[in-house]
Amino acid sequence: MGHLTYAGATEYQIEDRMLAHLKTVIASKLRRQESFLVSWTVEPDSGSGRVSLWMSPSVPLEFRFAGSRPPQLNGVWLEVLAEMANTARGLVLVSEAEAEAIHRGEAPPEH
Repeated sequence: MGHLTYAGATEYQIEDRMLAHLKTVIASKLRRQESFLVSWTVEPDSGSGRVSLWMSPSVPLEFRFAGSRPPQLNGVWLEVLAEMANTARGLVLVSEAEAEAIHRGEAPPEH
């Protein structure tokens, strides 16, 4: 399980493979000086609810991975996340399977 540290203070646990995809999309947007919202649902065993973070080039971020090897990136997953990041709703963190379904037009993002 990896960690995203937001603004040098708050740490969020995110599975390594998902975190690698999130990092790629965030880095791409911030490199272009674009700010956007990232949101996800918190599982019941972690307290339930939702998290939304404003991503801006001025906010320090740290991506820390548990594994020593970078995971293979899924182009479809990256594409879906990047497309969502360009909407008013922002990037809603979805699973790889959900991203594949969204890409095929079978499921809207539900988070």
